[in-house]
Amino acid sequence: MEPRLFYLDLIQRLSAQGTCSVYTDPATGEKGYAPFPGALCQELSVKPEVHLLGGGHVSAALCTLLHTLDWRVSVQDDRPEFVTEQRFPHARRLCAPFDPLPPFRDGDYAVILTRGHQDDYACLRQLLRRRCGYLGMIGSRSKVAATAQRLREDGFTPEEIAGVHSPVGLRIGAQTPEEIAVSIAAELIQVFRASPRDYLERPISEALKAQNGPLVMATVLEKTGSSPRGAGARMLVGPDGSITGTIGGGAVEAAAIREAASLCGSACPQIRTYDLSNGAAATLGMICGGRIRVLFEPLNL
Repeated sequence: MEPRLFYLDLIQRLSAQGTCSVYTDPATGEKGYAPFPGALCQELSVKPEVHLLGGGHVSAALCTLLHTLDWRVSVQDDRPEFVTEQRFPHARRLCAPFDPLPPFRDGDYAVILTRGHQDDYACLRQLLRRRCGYLGMIGSRSKVAATAQRLREDGFTPEEIAGVHSPVGLRIGAQTPEEIAVSIAAELIQVFRASPRDYLERPISEALKAQNGPLVMATVLEKTGSSPRGAGARMLVGPDGSITGTIGGGAVEAAAIREAASLCGSACPQIRTYDLSNGAAATLGMICGGRIRVLFEPLNL
């Protein structure tokens, strides 16, 4: 299957399955879902959706920030006036009681921000039985301690309780809803970037579906040292040098854009190594050390 058609099929599979193994022949560009000799393997996943349980001030500020950071967001509250399009224009909205919670994909993130302890606990009790990639609950330290005691009484293990991020967010002294939203978003990023999973980012998927004409997918295969982004970083490049996504910016990315643009319309993929150490770095105007290998895949349909 031609690489571009394969990526379009992959987008559909990821939407349905959440994760998928992809194999690429670096010499011919042949791609498939089953291993074959010499193939490069990539384990791809869908970026988690963030479920905000509660539609108050912190939730509204956090939803706006997460949209800017390109996270998919849903928000739920049992009060119709708190889940309006005006308050949450960039989220899936649900007006419903918190017990029972609707299902969502394994690995998704959940942040409990309801208006009261009872609803907080109802959400937490259900979510501890799910496979959340991140589970956080807002609250004071005394509330957190009381909640932990109640969970123990209800039969939850210390390991399960310790997995809850509460009080939610990084400790930056936040006070206003907007500052608290920043602290929570920072913690979500911290957890997300610590994951070994490789994600096909939404702007890349949308550009693949929307753009016609030849493109080249540039993917970082390997990173060592202090080079910009890690393995799995992707960038779509058009023949005019236009881009979607980034593999780290700076002189390395500029060199990769030139390489990718020159390959638009060609038949075979290429692998290039950018060495950012010692004299090699100086040729790119860099002073940092490191090395990245980049796969360039022409997408011609």
